Amino acid sequence: MTEGQTASGQTADQKFSPCIANGADQSKFEKFKADSNYLLNPLAAELKDDSDHFSDDAVQLLKFHGSYQQDNRDDRKKGQGKNWQLMLRLRSPGGRIPAELFLALDDLSDRLGNGTIRATTRQAFQIHGIRKENLHEVIGTIIKSMGSTLAACGDINRNVMAPAAPYEKGGYPAARQLANEIADVLNPTAAEGSYLDLWVNGNPSYRIRPSRQVKKVRARQQQGVVFSGDSKEPLYGSTYLPRKFKCAVTVPGDNSVDLLTQDVGLVVFTDPNGGIKGCNVYVGGGMGRTHNNEQTFARIADPLGYVAAEHLLDLVQSILALQRDYGDRKTRRHSRMKYLLNDHGITWFKQELKSKYFLHPIKALRPEPKNKLEDYLGWHRQSAGKWFVGLPLLSGRLEGDLKKGLRKLVETYKIEIRLTPNQDLLLCNIGNSQRSSVRKSLAALGISTPEAPALLARHAIACPALPLCGLAITEAERTLPELLERIDAQLQRLQIEKSILIRVTGCPNGCARPYMAELALVGSGVNQYQLWLGGTPNLQRLAKPYLQRMPLDQLESILEPLFLSWKQAGGRRSLGDHVNKLGEQAVVDLLSGSEQAP
Repeated sequence: MTEGQTASGQTADQKFSPCIANGADQSKFEKFKADSNYLLNPLAAELKDDSDHFSDDAVQLLKFHGSYQQDNRDDRKKGQGKNWQLMLRLRSPGGRIPAELFLALDDLSDRLGNGTIRATTRQAFQIHGIRKENLHEVIGTIIKSMGSTLAACGDINRNVMAPAAPYEKGGYPAARQLANEIADVLNPTAAEGSYLDLWVNGNPSYRIRPSRQVKKVRARQQQGVVFSGDSKEPLYGSTYLPRKFKCAVTVPGDNSVDLLTQDVGLVVFTDPNGGIKGCNVYVGGGMGRTHNNEQTFARIADPLGYVAAEHLLDLVQSILALQRDYGDRKTRRHSRMKYLLNDHGITWFKQELKSKYFLHPIKALRPEPKNKLEDYLGWHRQSAGKWFVGLPLLSGRLEGDLKKGLRKLVETYKIEIRLTPNQDLLLCNIGNSQRSSVRKSLAALGISTPEAPALLARHAIACPALPLCGLAITEAERTLPELLERIDAQLQRLQIEKSILIRVTGCPNGCARPYMAELALVGSGVNQYQLWLGGTPNLQRLAKPYLQRMPLDQLESILEPLFLSWKQAGGRRSLGDHVNKLGEQAVVDLLSGSEQAP
């Protein structure tokens, strides 16, 4: 190997060129990222001007800093400009929100936002309704309150997920620790500097403080094929990734994180003392797609293999580097890692990974127990002398009296909050002596039986959609309560006493992971939705589209023949399994009314 060459025989300059592996030209957006001075310009200048909104170029950089610019469509008035505001999303690995951070978010949402906080499906809080002139104060306050919004959005590793339950038993502590370490290993170097320059005047005391192990792994980002060729941003390079990148960690049998929808999913195996022995690894999942474009699709991850504990962090950064180099940088709709797996196959992916990026053993998967969608609702023993309680929160929206009541609880008892991928809240570190008082306070807020929410609502998810999301075609979060009531009333009338995993989105982007649901509505027009059916209650199989434009007012009449077929089949089979057993044509016939239920 000659001086300046990587293990693949490319020079550092060649290696740094985006998509060098497949020869694609650099797109306009890739050039924009490269010219931004590590996500700084033109955002830095526009933060200081008097405009009430950011330019399109600055908006693209804002995403890497955790923010999306939005227009409140409900407030649009003819002949007037858009009602510009910003949504801000946090980076919180495993969904951990310390008391100090929650109190700061609560205050900011009331003072400078729209008065609500929303838990996302990636275990982070969002604040909506922030005006441009207040963004610097909001992000700066979050940073100074033990939080961060860096890389919550954008073409970069997003918030790393892990089981939210604060159990101090089994593999749960190890899974949480690994999620934190992955977040730190994949944290961007130069972009973090730009982030702190913009929001806290470059104060270095707010940089991440990685563990000794993480520091060793990050040092290897300057070596071999993992090195981007850019010493300032050694893992990502100045163009970062082709598109977003998502990781999740869990323990065997706990599928609260929707593991198969991730770019990288890891299942932790531990020894009797809780130390990590290794992980089963899955790669290439993703939900986003576009209507009427068959080149885009939802995909579940492929099994890669089992990797020993001491190599896991190297593995994750190697996978990211492979996607950095081979991901499609010319066509953004084709840029997620799932398309790389789909186009080349898991065999090619594994061979490329092992031959150039990751030189440690990848063994056969270890057996896992059957997965379950855990939600941790109700009271649970956290550890000796401590409890946590899971509170159901439909669509993750925290507002009004409940928001005020939770703030009082957090202030009084210094409670830590953890967010679940199901958009629920866990109140943690509750002492034995505090449990009775907390229980009474929750009852006063209308939560006397948190372990028993309405059956359909328990695992239902909807994206925010209208009025703020610029991609939304129709309603999701605002229509979900009525939708659940209608389906529940229909099931009661038909005397069906079974649950259904329901998800609703206002567009096909898949932010609520609808394509894993037993029954999903995906916005395709005003009050019209694609109907997807056939996922599983434990999130192991993709659903399929059965209707392209179903008017919402026809929901009951369209679903009734299918529900009757499900009822008459008897047994304990879920709706998703019933749909899968019937087969596509039989389901289509039932939905169209051309066939009577058996």
